[in-house]
Amino acid sequence: DSLLAALSELGADLVVLEATGGLERVVTAALAGAQIPVVAVNPRQIRDFARATGQLAKTDAIDAAVIARFGQAIRPAPRALPDAAAQQLAELVTRRRQVIDMAVAERNRRRLVTARPALRSIDRVLKVLEAQLADIDREIGDRIHASPAWREAEDLLKSVPGVGDQTARTLIAALPELGTLGRRQIAALAGLAPFNRDSGQWRGRRSITGGRADVRSVLYMAALAGIRFNPALKACYQRLRTAGKPAKVALVAV
Repeated sequence: DSLLAALSELGADLVVLEATGGLERVVTAALAGAQIPVVAVNPRQIRDFARATGQLAKTDAIDAAVIARFGQAIRPAPRALPDAAAQQLAELVTRRRQVIDMAVAERNRRRLVTARPALRSIDRVLKVLEAQLADIDREIGDRIHASPAWREAEDLLKSVPGVGDQTARTLIAALPELGTLGRRQIAALAGLAPFNRDSGQWRGRRSITGGRADVRSVLYMAALAGIRFNPALKACYQRLRTAGKPAKVALVAV
């Protein structure tokens, strides 16, 4: 309340803050609810801007000033916040990935363990994680099937050979802009757009960077399936490989 009151007195036309792993969500939601334009920016952009302006020191006060100058110079566009249902779906998808990561870590540890008590402990943890994963999958499925729009989007995405439940659900939850942006914009947002690295006479290899890692991860697995079972994607992959493109470059294109 005190923050909203202070910003109202200042007559701020844009509030810029760093995305800090979710801690910014409450503030962002409160400001958006009060009709104050707000945008959460990737911290890397702020640090790059600070270095570009010669600001190497880092304190809370300095960071606040740098973010303010970034907002004035760049004028990042505010984005509409997801509604509560979309936010919760995204959290469930994120939690699913976390549970899978924990299960993978436990299985890797199991290969290195010989003591029976340690093996039993790992097996008990894996059993709990598998049950958690099944519960989360059911919850995600129930929520998507309860929404006509999400159900239609899931059916459309899964009509593409190579796209399964988890790819479709991750795209719905983590890439809600899909279908509203152009192909170049959506590729950049997913972290799949190659960027130039040229300077003077030097011509560097194009590479992908940034974007949403969870989206890129599921699309990578879908692409692996697609080049085997989707005739259009298989033909695209083979055409690029025949033209001399490295396998990973062709797979990124797929």
